[in-house]
Amino acid sequence: MLRLLRIRNLAVIEAVEVELEPGFNVLTGETGAGKSILVEAVGLLLGARASADLVRTGETQATIEAIFEDGDTGQVIVRREVTSQGRSRSFIDGTLATAGALRELADRLVELHGQHEHQTLLDPLTHLALVDESAVLEPLIEPITIAWNSMRRLREQRDRARMDDREKAARLELIAFQLGEIEKAALKPGEDEELATSKRVLANAERVRRLCEESYATLYESDQAVLSGLAQVWKRLAELATIEPKFADQLETRESIKSQLEDMAFLLRRYADDIDGSPVRLQQVEDRLALIERLKRKHGPTLQDVIAKGSALAYERDMLTRSEEATEDLERLLAEARRQYLDLAEDLSHRRRAASKEFAAQVEAHLAQLAMAKTRFDVRFRDDPSGEDAWSERGIDQAEFFLSPNVGEDLRPLTRIVSGGELSRLMLALKTMATAEGAGKTLIFDEVDAGIGGEVADVVGRKLQQLGERFQVICITHLPQIAARASTHFHIEKSVRGRRTVTTVQRLDSAGRIEEIGRMIGGRTVTEPILASARQMLGIAAKGKQKAKGESESH
Repeated sequence: MLRLLRIRNLAVIEAVEVELEPGFNVLTGETGAGKSILVEAVGLLLGARASADLVRTGETQATIEAIFEDGDTGQVIVRREVTSQGRSRSFIDGTLATAGALRELADRLVELHGQHEHQTLLDPLTHLALVDESAVLEPLIEPITIAWNSMRRLREQRDRARMDDREKAARLELIAFQLGEIEKAALKPGEDEELATSKRVLANAERVRRLCEESYATLYESDQAVLSGLAQVWKRLAELATIEPKFADQLETRESIKSQLEDMAFLLRRYADDIDGSPVRLQQVEDRLALIERLKRKHGPTLQDVIAKGSALAYERDMLTRSEEATEDLERLLAEARRQYLDLAEDLSHRRRAASKEFAAQVEAHLAQLAMAKTRFDVRFRDDPSGEDAWSERGIDQAEFFLSPNVGEDLRPLTRIVSGGELSRLMLALKTMATAEGAGKTLIFDEVDAGIGGEVADVVGRKLQQLGERFQVICITHLPQIAARASTHFHIEKSVRGRRTVTTVQRLDSAGRIEEIGRMIGGRTVTEPILASARQMLGIAAKGKQKAKGESESH
């Protein structure tokens, strides 16, 4: 749950701090006031790509901070800094964090649904993933992806093995050149890091030798050597132990301390004696490093990649040299990989097709709650003979959503018949289904009201109000029917101060909500009848919340 959001110098926002509440939070304001920037700020906190354009003009850095309440770990403090050069740093509980760590945190705490996300529903390629997510089939995708990649690599190797003689000769010539320079280098894993360390030591050989010798002398050879002085310390401690027994414990460490210091002294002496600080040795190390760096640029980027490339080239050379025998081996391996892929993909396909029936029924049930009671919905799988060309790392299926929002009309592809309002409601239904097991999360909806109004807007508002009973919901809206359903209402306003645009966020009290909802109903001219309508709208919403709460408690 997002409890505090603090933003400085982000776009038109100079300094804003918002304390959010559990339940249904709504943000309203004129178009262009900066409402979506708040959502963008949360996206940055959770790993979205940063840009220098986001930093407020004239400032060197934008900062976004948030406090989340996590049922597993208590409070989590997240901070993101973006400089005017486009660089960014992230922190979780004061510790530097990667973008991956932020995204992992986001998966656990927040679901963010932006203005344009519902447009992804118009792409049939996204439909299968929604079925998988709803049916919790995603864990089955990873082994299929691995099998798919293995099958693809084997197919490429087989195709190379089928080259004609001229192509094969050219390929073998290239392999011989590339493999020759890799094998000649006789690379060892981690060698580049070891050589870099050796280079630093050799470049500072005199200094290293002097530090070792001085340290050894301090420990062992000087008139005031540490090891010699310790003997007097132990003698005095033994005398102290006869008076105060607690010193006896210190005496027990005598031998281990002496042993550690002696080991250190001998290491210092040996290291100083073994340093070969000659220019010849330094040149050898630098030459070797230069060779490795050249190979990394050609075949890397890492030394391990170069070694792996050598192994792959050697294998391909053997396959091409063995010709027909190699092709037969690759055909056998490819057939086995294909069988493994199909076993996994067909199992997933059966599960998908079974799950799609339940998925469609759930979608219809949720749409019924959003004033689309007669809507029919179906997930249709393609069974045409496109064969392996249609296979992918997600399996052998291709599917598309079909919809019939009107009684008597045939089911048709979603992309061909859905209106903007229907699309918004379908996305809300799908997101409600996807978060059914994630109670306690923060759900952020940026203009979920696109393309709707009137009674449908009130239905969507009720749905968001119901979601607020189980989740923290944050919604940006232009519709009074939705805003009236919120338990907490923030007004976002843009103004000019000292020739600079400034965005402010104000939490509205009861009177402020009436005035703001009146503005949303009537625009610039807010009359007393409009304010009366706003009061009535808020009253109806409050009764609806009490009714919903009573129903949930009775269950």
